[in-house]
Amino acid sequence: MLIALDTSTSWISLALFDGTYVRYESTWESQHHHTVELAPAINRVFKQTGTSPQDLTGIAVAIGPGSFTSLRIGLALTKGMSLALNIPMAGVPSLDVIASAQPLDERPMIAVLHAGRRRLAYATYQVQGGAWAAQDDPQVIEAKDLVKTIDSPTLVCGELSEEARVIIGRRWKNAILAPPERCVRRAGFLAALGWERLAGGGSDDPVSLAPIYLSTTNPIPD
Repeated sequence: MLIALDTSTSWISLALFDGTYVRYESTWESQHHHTVELAPAINRVFKQTGTSPQDLTGIAVAIGPGSFTSLRIGLALTKGMSLALNIPMAGVPSLDVIASAQPLDERPMIAVLHAGRRRLAYATYQVQGGAWAAQDDPQVIEAKDLVKTIDSPTLVCGELSEEARVIIGRRWKNAILAPPERCVRRAGFLAALGWERLAGGGSDDPVSLAPIYLSTTNPIPD
């Protein structure tokens, strides 16, 4: 049994996965109340599924990019669980979670999430080996500049404000926006990615695992 936790931005998502079924999933906008909401939310996971922390065999956590404080809260909690329960954990880039929720396509795709100050964190993906694979490291950009990089039919998915959707939507011939329901980071997809990684023998040291910040000297603000 694996629990997955994503606190990359103001949106929090939790899931419980047994390798066959997503036994539980919940996603909500926290407004940065992560500290007071996370522990009760995790307790609800176990209560509503009739399970306990002792049933866990692994943990998956989204590691960003994202909000400096939100990521640290999520990582601190999952690291504590990993060490206390002596179970492995897998860190998964947050943009990979968004990408994995999208149907496979021969066209390239850009996955984005909020990065503060009207900026977007983004990375480009292509289908490789039957799955979306990142083609570059994440970067930060404004929506008005992102559209300038799109010169051929490209899928765009992820957290987009109404303003960003309008800006990117103007490039409608080349920028194909995913519908809002496919743009939410869902922990069920994070759980599947983490499960696959742990099943393949990959895991992260809970002591040294660090979030992805796009600038170590000027991290993305909350």
